[in-house]
Amino acid sequence: MRYNVGKEVLSYEKNGTGRGALQDHVHAAKNSWWQLEILYYIVFHDIRRFGALRRQLGEITESSLTKQLRELEADGFLIRHDFHEVPPRVEYTLTELGRSFMDVIAYMKEWGDHNLKDAECHLGTS
Repeated sequence: MRYNVGKEVLSYEKNGTGRGALQDHVHAAKNSWWQLEILYYIVFHDIRRFGALRRQLGEITESSLTKQLRELEADGFLIRHDFHEVPPRVEYTLTELGRSFMDVIAYMKEWGDHNLKDAECHLGTS
């Protein structure tokens, strides 16, 4: 099975993990969504600690949040500050690359605020 997504064609053939390529793309998109939310809360709500991020995000598991934070750190968006205290205290701050991405997130939020309100009106959910 094949799906056209823009210029890219996604195949639903099984890969080495037993999942199809389409499932892999959906999984990657879900991870990207968590990462956008994490960056959003760090920047616009000044939430920097693991526990506060987890409470704000709600449905994310501790292991998934840890994985997303590590990926953002590895990709150069975040710096992890370990204060070597008991109980553990770790905070996350943006790198220069992370700060440069904030205009993109601000625009996406502005677009969503405008367009999703319109969509809710059309669906009769407001």
